[in-house]
Amino acid sequence: MSTITAITPTPRHPGRFEILVEGKTYATLSLDAIERLQLAVGRSVVGLEEHLAAESAQIKVYDRALNMLAFRARASSELARSLVRKGEMKEHVDRAIARLQEQGLLDDAAFAQSFTRSKVLGAGQSRRRVQQDLARKGVARDVSDAAIDTVFEEEGVDQGAVVEEAARKKLRSLAKLDPAVRRRRLYAFLARRGYDSSDIRSAMDAVGEELKGGEEELRGIRD
Repeated sequence: MSTITAITPTPRHPGRFEILVEGKTYATLSLDAIERLQLAVGRSVVGLEEHLAAESAQIKVYDRALNMLAFRARASSELARSLVRKGEMKEHVDRAIARLQEQGLLDDAAFAQSFTRSKVLGAGQSRRRVQQDLARKGVARDVSDAAIDTVFEEEGVDQGAVVEEAARKKLRSLAKLDPAVRRRRLYAFLARRGYDSSDIRSAMDAVGEELKGGEEELRGIRD
């Protein structure tokens, strides 16, 4: 016997239903899949085995992707790579990604703008560093460039002011170092954030008095 004996909601996963065959869980599906396959209590699942297995696997990957997005925003390619690394079939992953995009739950342009705001305004990173990070996450270059341009325009970002502020913040933790070491570490810190040498030199010139202040503080400690 291969008869559906119950279709019950899954308490821990709203919108999902367990299909019980002869009293045992056979598959977990969405209401859409149940209606599409015309499943009902009393119906045999003979001939539907492959369809039920595929639908159940697909909804599992979709729900897993949704949970990952709830934990942290991601780019489409980044999410797809993560799911495949976790052992999900690429076919199911591709379908889940496409569905999330259609629903507006996965949007690389929106992600790139949010990421740019966080890294530029919050972490003081450069345009080039943000471009590199977005590329590693699989965001297309035209999408990342458009997002960065939008954020810089909307937020009135002044690249020179950003690197100078980053330099001032970093100097607070370097004040007790030898002058030469302090300058090397400050330069390396700013370089890691993707600023080019001209921006770094301008910023270090702008904080020159604070560099001297650090030297004076160091001399006072030694005396």
